[in-house]
Amino acid sequence: MTRYAIDAPTLLHLVTEQLPVDPAHQLVAPNGIRSAALTLLLGLVRTGRLTEKEARDLHTRLTELKIRTLGDRVSRWTSFQIAREQGWHTTYDAEYLAVARLQADAFVTVDEAMAARAQGIVPTERVQALLAPH
Repeated sequence: MTRYAIDAPTLLHLVTEQLPVDPAHQLVAPNGIRSAALTLLLGLVRTGRLTEKEARDLHTRLTELKIRTLGDRVSRWTSFQIAREQGWHTTYDAEYLAVARLQADAFVTVDEAMAARAQGIVPTERVQALLAPH
């Protein structure tokens, strides 16, 4: 089994595009991933890019996707250390990288800026690494 850490934009991408995650893989993320994805959905509704019904349907899908979420003391402190080492002002992005460092084989994101931030901190993969073979 390969474990992949994902972030909220990637979670939203998986459910929006209805991409099948390979059952041989396990997804891991910080506890707040679904709340962060819900915030992204709110932004899409507020800008008119999604209807509330579409957002609700996506929320259902993202809730149903199996993800092992973590929020233990070690992962929180590791996120603090990563943020300090990188000179970041918050631990928000570092939480995903801490989970990747501690619990995953690689970090997957569809966010290019986040992928750039992860370079040199944790191994990264493209979203295609998550997908079930056809």
